[in-house]
Amino acid sequence: MKKVNQLLSTLAALVMLVALFSCQDSEDTTTEGNWVRKSYFEGSNRSNSSSFTVESRYFVVGGYTGDEFTRDLWEYDASLDAWTRRADFPGTARSNAVAFSIDSKGYYGTGYDGKNKLGDFWSYNPDSDTWTEVSPFPGTARYGAIGFSISGKGYIGTGFDGSEQKDFWEYHPETNTWNSFISMGGAKRSGAFVFTINDVAYIGGGINNGLYEFDFWALDGATGSWSQKEDLDEDDDYTIARSEAVGFSIGSLGYLATGSQGSLLSITWEYDPIQDVWDDKTDFEGTARSGASVFSDGNRAFVLLGRSSSLRFDDIWEFLPFEDSDEED
Repeated sequence: MKKVNQLLSTLAALVMLVALFSCQDSEDTTTEGNWVRKSYFEGSNRSNSSSFTVESRYFVVGGYTGDEFTRDLWEYDASLDAWTRRADFPGTARSNAVAFSIDSKGYYGTGYDGKNKLGDFWSYNPDSDTWTEVSPFPGTARYGAIGFSISGKGYIGTGFDGSEQKDFWEYHPETNTWNSFISMGGAKRSGAFVFTINDVAYIGGGINNGLYEFDFWALDGATGSWSQKEDLDEDDDYTIARSEAVGFSIGSLGYLATGSQGSLLSITWEYDPIQDVWDDKTDFEGTARSGASVFSDGNRAFVLLGRSSSLRFDDIWEFLPFEDSDEED
């Protein structure tokens, strides 16, 4: 009986220790990265808008409210945390278009107007607040593509023109001309993500034939060459691959947030291009969503708008990757 009592006492002590450490873990879990909500967007709630940054000036244009496609252009002043409406886009109202900037101008094109896939292409001058139609996108009219700029040139690729695509086209602003470019390897896709670091574009995710794609690619703007990186499913715990997510960079690191993979995702990932590895950060703290937009100038990044089912959003969040956020399980 004495041995039995000693055994029971030992088991009780172990249970108390496990409970104590579990409690401490749940209360003291710290994840790096902090999301800070900023001043709400002053336009109507919407998703699948396009955004671009010109010399740390942040712009968002177009999108779908759930009732109508939009043409309004807004500028966000991060120093004042305030919005100003600029000249409306003069072309067809649309969503799921691409946008990027080269030097002092923004560029905007492709997309969907509710009936038609689009292939027109426009430039925006923030200094004069004017739009100019430029040489149209030479690929097939489409939506759900990606657009970005590296090494002074613009690129549009992937997307949906009736089926998913993986072709790429290169835009030269000085001559207002397009060239066919080497297609990305791997699968066709729409709804992919992209971010750029030091004139290299990193591309992944999206959907093809109803399946989420896991391959991950880099396009070097200096050499014009593609290279394949570690797949996005290298670990059973990874939920990196997704559709309609936002990608952005801060400093020498890339980030991925929001989007969906069967269900809406909030988990945020950080990518180190030197090590070719991903690390999870603090979850996006707004409502989980897809079809969001992002502003990034390489130093700051803001995620805004988007949708969850039929609900559209008007909030905006700044991500501070090196601040700690205490979370309780």
